[in-house]
Amino acid sequence: MKSLGINKLFAFSLVVGAATTSCDIIKDIEYTATPDPLEVHGDTVVLKKIDVTFEAKDLHKKAVAEVTPILVCSDGKEFPFRMDVYQGEKAPGNGIVIPADGKKVQYKTSSIAYHPSMENAELKVRVLASKGKKKLDPYLSDKIADATIITPFLVQADDKTILAKDEFVRVTSHTTEATINYQKAKFNVRASELKEQDIKEFEAFVAEAISNERLNLKGLNIMAYASPEGEIEKNTNLAADRAGSAQKYLEKMFKKAGFNVEEGFITLSPKGEDWNGFKAEVQKTNHEDKDLILRVLQMTSDLDKREQEIKNMAATYTFLEESVLPQLRRSQMTLSFEEIGYSDEELKQMSKSAAGELTVEELLYAATLFDGLDDKLQIYKSAEKMFPNDWRGINNVGHVLYLSGNVDGARDKFNKANDMNSNPITKNNLGAVERMKGNSTKAWNLYSEAAGVGEELNYNKGIIDIERGRYSDAISNMNGFSTFNLALAKLLSGDAEGCLSAVDASDDKESAVGYYLKAIAGARMSNKEVMVNNLKSACGKDAEFKNKVAKDREFIKYFEDVDFKSAIQ
Repeated sequence: MKSLGINKLFAFSLVVGAATTSCDIIKDIEYTATPDPLEVHGDTVVLKKIDVTFEAKDLHKKAVAEVTPILVCSDGKEFPFRMDVYQGEKAPGNGIVIPADGKKVQYKTSSIAYHPSMENAELKVRVLASKGKKKLDPYLSDKIADATIITPFLVQADDKTILAKDEFVRVTSHTTEATINYQKAKFNVRASELKEQDIKEFEAFVAEAISNERLNLKGLNIMAYASPEGEIEKNTNLAADRAGSAQKYLEKMFKKAGFNVEEGFITLSPKGEDWNGFKAEVQKTNHEDKDLILRVLQMTSDLDKREQEIKNMAATYTFLEESVLPQLRRSQMTLSFEEIGYSDEELKQMSKSAAGELTVEELLYAATLFDGLDDKLQIYKSAEKMFPNDWRGINNVGHVLYLSGNVDGARDKFNKANDMNSNPITKNNLGAVERMKGNSTKAWNLYSEAAGVGEELNYNKGIIDIERGRYSDAISNMNGFSTFNLALAKLLSGDAEGCLSAVDASDDKESAVGYYLKAIAGARMSNKEVMVNNLKSACGKDAEFKNKVAKDREFIKYFEDVDFKSAIQ
């Protein structure tokens, strides 16, 4: 028996009509084919080389031999490789010259498109020899190699589509504000000020937050200011006093509402004179001289002089004293709080019974909380219906349809999402569908437009790498995953032991095809125990493998082995 992957020397004699006549033209020729058995790579069968040995006087000095390797299939079909021409040293023509004392030549790489008949075939050589006008009938050699290993076709269709991510944040940070205004040079909080609408709303919010378990008060900052028309030092102290008076109001208000103000909850930030606020308030007015006022003040770099200018202008421009400066005498209170969203259990329940009350982010997130595809599909469909202008819900419906095996339905959704918002996720997903449909070239082009989208894209490219015989690239692209296909790529690249480890780390560890791949690895390692044990498991899981293994050239050297036959019974 021949060993897998080991070339063996074959010799044959061409016996034609009258032996004497034929031997005058051509005698015995020796062939060594590589690889043996032949293998499919991509969609072609590659014959890497044949070492052809002509001994002395094997080819008449005036003879010409046309040599064509041919795959002869068990169903009678024949598929020729490239023809090479050899000729004696005195023969006319442009063939490879074989001297009278013999020569070793090499038939170099040739490939042909794969056909299913080639799975069970033999490589032979057809020779057509002639000398001058005398031509011998073409004759076919005995088998010089087996064909064809088609292990790359075990690649699994587990192309990865990508969910569009939600932006759900359960705990969000917010602020609410209120302002206490003061009279000129004063810092006491007036009762009338506490009747202002913003103060009422502020106190109402605090009361609600204390009783609402979804609201969590985090802290309060008081920024206090003085209008910039007095002395700097006095205004600095005045701002501090205003911050202090606002604090006392707040502490009293929180206590009345039943909220315990812990140390550090309220922070004071007295800012002194509010020059920037002054500029902003002036700019808001419609006064015809507002730009002139600001230019004059900005040209005055000395702060004391600028304060005096403001005071003088306030006397001249009454709108400053009436409308601008009062707005600057204030304590601005900013309350920070967190809003706590629905719990996972609440989202799961509401997404099924009250989806209309949820935001798109909550719906998209809720779907991820379910394991069942039917549940996910229902929620994503709700998102698609309720938020028709958001491509993510549509894409995610396609994702679930794809996982469910509805590739055509998935394609429709991916196309719709891509038309709405063409992006790397939709490009990847369309590429996965196209490859599943057999359009690997179109898929690859789509993947090129999805660069950088994630590991799923790399994995998908790895599947096409296997299809095209680029096994090292496939390994590189798939290394982020533990799958059957990664194990297959390792096997095809020559790493049988790595294949075994990769299968055992995958979900196919105990599947029929997983066992089958491990059996092939065992055969390539010449480890009969690994091969036999895994063949038994594969055939036990799926009887269809009994038919496949009986003609699989991966096991050809074991076809007559008793243990091998027992494993597939």
